[in-house]
Amino acid sequence: MNSCDMHTCETCTGKYCATKAPIFSMLDKEQIGEVTSLIVRRKYKKGQIIFFEGDVSDKFYIINKGKIKIYKYTKEGKEQILYILSEGDFMGYLSLLKKSKFEFNAEALEDVGVCILTKDSFDTILKKTPEISLKILENLHDRIVSLEDLVQRLSTKDIEARIAGILVSFAKDFGEAQGNEIMIDLPLSREEMANYIGVTRETISRKLTSMQDDGIIQLIGNKKMVIKDLEYLKDMC
Repeated sequence: MNSCDMHTCETCTGKYCATKAPIFSMLDKEQIGEVTSLIVRRKYKKGQIIFFEGDVSDKFYIINKGKIKIYKYTKEGKEQILYILSEGDFMGYLSLLKKSKFEFNAEALEDVGVCILTKDSFDTILKKTPEISLKILENLHDRIVSLEDLVQRLSTKDIEARIAGILVSFAKDFGEAQGNEIMIDLPLSREEMANYIGVTRETISRKLTSMQDDGIIQLIGNKKMVIKDLEYLKDMC
């Protein structure tokens, strides 16, 4: 695993990071204080590996800043992205139930700050606030639905439907409404988007340009996109 500095995040006083995670939303000020007293903070640079598939999983990670790519490699050695996680998301929750090994890799898509709880520390929190378990189950449900959507996208031969599906997902998770349009700071490069849905980079670039010509989207460089007709994309996928 790549090394990283263990220190307090520059923009975090230690009082508010846990409040970004939905699983702690039911905690009062005193309980939040108990959680943050157990947290270790780490920073990762863009492109840095947070953990590899096969590494021991005995920690719970809360994303405090930035975006993280969760992925595996296919038998052919091709990267397959499973999730894109951002501020407030978390990972490693299954290891809190039982010490195990990660079944995927995690890489920082941009500079990332994470808050880490060990299994022992999280057990202490759960004993005091068992309702947090319900939040974990809700998140697990969302992750399963996301994986089902991914399987469905990959199983269809309709490339336009696959691309529409990923754009709808980005609009939901990373979009900002601006009137009838949605501005997206794209979390993935064209190459990564292509890997996500199982097509070539050339194909996705060509299809995105075609969608722009049809007035469905507007491309702003390689990092931003405006969804002009979200309903059309939903119908496509």
